[in-house]
Amino acid sequence: MPRRKIDGCPIAGALQLLGDKWTMLVVRDLFAGPKRTTELLEDLHPISSRTLMGRLKEMERDKIILRNNYGGLPRRVEYELTERGRRLTPLLDALMKAGQALDCNDCEDRKQQLGYYCDFCPKVRTEDSYREQRFVEEPLPVREPERAPTRREKDDPIVLL
Repeated sequence: MPRRKIDGCPIAGALQLLGDKWTMLVVRDLFAGPKRTTELLEDLHPISSRTLMGRLKEMERDKIILRNNYGGLPRRVEYELTERGRRLTPLLDALMKAGQALDCNDCEDRKQQLGYYCDFCPKVRTEDSYREQRFVEEPLPVREPERAPTRREKDDPIVLL
């Protein structure tokens, strides 16, 4: 499901899919389970509602998240990760480790600033819940060789009078 063709490299394709700074933060916040739009807005402060809704629509189109509209008044909509979105868990781990190695932030910084850890934080996550979410590499689909179109037998000639 390519967005645009750059050079065909999987890294370039993944960056097109995930290159926006809010995408992986949405994935991080949906890691623990479905959330409503207002919960995401609160957790992703200072994202604007317009930016969040744009990212959610793009992520839904890219099949990273699933939008569940429960209807009713007031409207109730929740977002959750799809199986494709859950495959990003190793990337979240790698980003967290890189942030710690580069001394960018610490989990305690968020706790002090917002009063709670993010759902992906190892201080909140149990090893069992993480193990359930672990990405299992699936074999690449085997492509069947393209077959040449079969030739149709020629129709009987029709004689027009």
